[in-house]
Amino acid sequence: MKNYKMNTKCVQAGYRPGNGEPRQVPIIQSTTFKYDTSEDMGKLFDLEATGYFYTRLQNPTNDYVAAKIADMEGGTAAMLTSSGQSANFYALFNICNCGDHIVASSSIYGGTFNLISVTMAKMGVTATFVSPDCTEEELNAAFKSNTKAVFGETIANPALTVLDIEKFSKAAHAHGVPLIVDNTFATPINCRPFEWGADIVTHSTTKYMDGHGAAVGGAIVDSGNFDWMAHADKFPGLCTPDDSYHGITYAEKFGKEGAFITKCTSQLMRDLGSIQSPQHAFILNLGLESLHVRMPRHCENGQAVAEFLQSHPKVSYVNYCGLPGDNYYEVAKKYLPKGSCGVVSFGLKGGREAAEIFMKNLKLAAIETHVADARTCCLNPATSTHRQMNDEQLKEAGVPAELIRISCGIEDKEDLISDISQALAYIG
Repeated sequence: MKNYKMNTKCVQAGYRPGNGEPRQVPIIQSTTFKYDTSEDMGKLFDLEATGYFYTRLQNPTNDYVAAKIADMEGGTAAMLTSSGQSANFYALFNICNCGDHIVASSSIYGGTFNLISVTMAKMGVTATFVSPDCTEEELNAAFKSNTKAVFGETIANPALTVLDIEKFSKAAHAHGVPLIVDNTFATPINCRPFEWGADIVTHSTTKYMDGHGAAVGGAIVDSGNFDWMAHADKFPGLCTPDDSYHGITYAEKFGKEGAFITKCTSQLMRDLGSIQSPQHAFILNLGLESLHVRMPRHCENGQAVAEFLQSHPKVSYVNYCGLPGDNYYEVAKKYLPKGSCGVVSFGLKGGREAAEIFMKNLKLAAIETHVADARTCCLNPATSTHRQMNDEQLKEAGVPAELIRISCGIEDKEDLISDISQALAYIG
C-alpha cells in the first residue's frame, strides 16, 4: 500500500482478503493455534517460520491492524499493546536496562511522566527531563554515557507544546540513540514523525485512532531506520545473543527493519503480556477506517473554540498551536501544516474557583478522564490526570491549577461554542 494516499491506507491497508475470504478483518478470538507436528510448532519458537501459537505473543487480527498502522506511519514493523502506557513502557524498556538513562521532554502526559520518573526509576532506569523549548546546547548537556533513548510527544497532553522533532532527533543521533515519539494527538493524518527523523513512534490508540471511547489500546511502530549494530555497545539486548530465546541476535537475524519489534514481542510481550485483545483490535480498525475523515473536523472545531476563548474576557490565556501568536504557531506550521488536533487548553482568570464553576455548568461537554473522542469532553488536569505532580512539576509540564483541557469532538462547532459560553457566564 506504499504508493496509496493516506485516505486509502486508513480504509484498505493491513488486511487484504483473498478469494472467498471475509471482507472485514476477522476476529480470531482464540488463545491458541493447532499444529500437526511438534516440529512445525518448534520452527515458530525458533523464529524460523512465521505463524501463531499463542495470542499473548501474536494474533492474526492484531497483526492485520498493526500492519495498517505501520503503513500509515511509514514504518517497517508494528505491534499492538493493551494501552498507550504499555506501548511507551515497552518501547523504552526494550532498549533500556537497569543502570541506563533516558532523556525526555518535560512536557508530556502526566502518566508517562510518572512512568519514567517513578516506576522506571524503581527498575534502575533514570531520566533527565528537558524543556521542549530548550536550546540545542541544553539538550545535548542532558545526555550521559549511559543514555539509551530520547522521548517526547508530537503534541503534549495536555500542555499542547509541539515538539521540534528535528532538533531532538539531531541530538539523539549525535549521541547514538533513537528518538521515540508519542504521536497520539497528531496521528499520522497530521504528522508522520519518521519523516522528520524519529526512529520509533508510539500511540495510545484509545484516543483518535479508536475515536469512540470503545477500546483501550496502544501501538508501537518501528521506522526501520535506526542502525542498532552501528551502536552495538549501547544496545546489547538487540546486538548480542538472547540467552532467553535460543541465543538469537535480533539485529543480525531481523535487520534494522524487524529487530526492534521482534525483540519487543518475543521478549517483553512474552514475559509481561500486555496484549491487546483481538476484539479491541477489531474495534480499533473500525476507528482507523474513518480517521482521515474525523481529524479535519476535530481540527476545525478546535480552531473555532480556541478563537472564541482567546477573545473572551474571563479567559486569561489559550494554548492552541493554530492561533497566531501561540508559542508553537511557527513550529506547528512546519510539523503540522494540515492542523494539529481538537484539544484546546486554557486558563480562567478566577483560578481554581472559576475552573470549578465552569466545569460544573457544562451541559454538552462531558467531564471525563478521556480525550480525543468523537464526543466533546473536558477536564481539569491538575486535579485528575496530573494530580501526582507537585506544584513545581505542574508548572514545568505546563498544567497549572486553573488550566482547563477541552477535547473538541465532531459535533457542530456552534453548539460547542454555545455550551462553553453559557458555562463561562456563571463565573462572577
